[in-house]
Amino acid sequence: MKKTVKQWKEYYSSPEFSQNFVYDGKDLGAVCTAKGTAFRLWSPSADQIAVNLYQAGTEVPAYAVHPMKRLEKGVWEYRTEENLHGTYYDFTLLLDGEIVVSADPYARACGVNGRRSMAVDLRRTDPAGWEQDQAPSYGQERIIYELHVKEFSWDRAGGFPEECRGKYGAFLHTDTTLNGDGKHPTGISYLKELGVTHIQLMPVYDYGSVDEAKRDDQFNWGYDPLNYNVPEGSYSSDPDHGEVRIRELKELIQSLHREGFRVIMDVVYNHTYSMDSWFQRTAPWYFYRADKNGKPSNGSACGNDVASERDMCSKYILESVLYWAEEYHMDGFRFDLMGLLDVELMNRIRAELDVRYGAGEKMVFGEPWAAEKTAMEDGACQALKKNIRKLDVNIGMFSDDIRDAVKGSVFELDEPGFVNGGKGFEEDILSSVRAWCHKRKPGIKAPSQVITYVSSHDNQTLWDKLAETISDENMLRKAYRLAAGIYMTCQGNLFFLSGEEFGRTKNGIADSYNSPISVNRLDWKKAWEERELVTYYQGLIALRKQLPGLCDKSETAWKRVRKEWKKEGIVGFELDNSSEYADSVWKTLQIIYNAGQNEEEIRLSGGNWEILADSRDSFLWKTPVTVTGSVMAAPVGILILGLREK
Repeated sequence: MKKTVKQWKEYYSSPEFSQNFVYDGKDLGAVCTAKGTAFRLWSPSADQIAVNLYQAGTEVPAYAVHPMKRLEKGVWEYRTEENLHGTYYDFTLLLDGEIVVSADPYARACGVNGRRSMAVDLRRTDPAGWEQDQAPSYGQERIIYELHVKEFSWDRAGGFPEECRGKYGAFLHTDTTLNGDGKHPTGISYLKELGVTHIQLMPVYDYGSVDEAKRDDQFNWGYDPLNYNVPEGSYSSDPDHGEVRIRELKELIQSLHREGFRVIMDVVYNHTYSMDSWFQRTAPWYFYRADKNGKPSNGSACGNDVASERDMCSKYILESVLYWAEEYHMDGFRFDLMGLLDVELMNRIRAELDVRYGAGEKMVFGEPWAAEKTAMEDGACQALKKNIRKLDVNIGMFSDDIRDAVKGSVFELDEPGFVNGGKGFEEDILSSVRAWCHKRKPGIKAPSQVITYVSSHDNQTLWDKLAETISDENMLRKAYRLAAGIYMTCQGNLFFLSGEEFGRTKNGIADSYNSPISVNRLDWKKAWEERELVTYYQGLIALRKQLPGLCDKSETAWKRVRKEWKKEGIVGFELDNSSEYADSVWKTLQIIYNAGQNEEEIRLSGGNWEILADSRDSFLWKTPVTVTGSVMAAPVGILILGLREK
């Protein structure tokens, strides 16, 4: 008789199971070398398992079937002296009285659409010079740019080769221009001019919501994990041959490193594409949460929650992160719905990355929330915003406090924030400047724990959100620049959605996860039509990199903010900008955010203050105007002043 969900849960929670079936080896999956190939699968409740070998990743029949041997701790193995690089495989299991066919949850390569796994000798997928590839330095500040592989190069105006549009290969073309005119940079050269330091790639693991066999304009964000340790095939020039996507993703990363960017991977370990996953087929209900009545937990709002608190599940997630860091040279990880993962796991990930690469060298941050309540097992603690103090100081969280204070709630489209006429946000704006790291918000340890932003792939773009409450386009543009000026002068790690710098719109669509690529593509013509706005972002980014008082990520950084004041619609503060580690000609900054409709006279302390940026020009710091005594802050704009060292 088949086990119920409750029976499986009781079985996995027993001391006997932990003692007999928690495996600490690091050799699961297909390990393929010149000396032979070993297939190992963790399936503690299976009665029999066979590995099926295929010459293709599609529906061709198996050319060989080999029974696997049961080892200790729930591991099954088949070994051969053959080098089976390029051979596709899956497993047939007798489990709980049923015959089940499954791909390998531990696979590192797969065929088209991920239904069959592939044995791969990973050294044969390395591009030329891969051993010498390394992350570039980025100075004192991280500027994170969120980017979708297909969105980046789908627009023909971007000047990318036709065969590379929407593919990994587009990132190897570093000198593209608008319609190939040779004058207006797009793609990589455009991003270099913009000044961002980190490219965060939206999901590039193998996901299940796009048919890789089709070569059309289908689109999805990709938050639907199918094979966690395999690159997505729809971005490959050849999704039918499993080794190609691996090499092409490595080439993408190598190209970005060469051009001066670090690369962050968006990872989704909180749920799987469906409950009919390789996890479920090989270890029923072990990798998923269920409530006390046996009902699947759905804190992700995607139909299931991964049980990160269970030993073999946390081991899987940890080793997956380390695999991407080592094999693909990823420089950081953004965790989708991190609030569904447990604090202990997140701290282990941080610690293991620190041991291998240095403290804080690889970025780790995520969303400190869940969509709904989850059935996490007793004793485990969710990595939610309220538990941030339990997390390592170098684990960051997206600050919805900053986001919503600046532009209004993302869930109430017609609700304004500070820049677009909202009332009562002045104190929240001042708290945001300090990354909420002061006595009024004691949970956050340091700005290193805060991602400062106003737009991401989720919800409306900044332009679309402001357009809900501002009908006059001229006023919208002023509020837009003020929004950018505020979050770019807050302590924390800066983050923004690709295209925010040129007023990207998705026609008001709040979540465009499966909207047409025509809605989601980066509009390279618009990037040049909005050149003034792009230049404004360039200036803010360049200025930010010169301001150690804002770049400081230490636990005492918030003390640099002083003499803050507020009135309705306007706030201001002074900032200690001195540093013994970084060069800056300005010892003290004065920053004013004026969201009101009138000019405001700002009294200045003694000395010659230089105007570094205002509502019109963010490059004033290059040839600053000096003022003394007082200065006028224009309506709906930012004013940044600097006082030089004497």
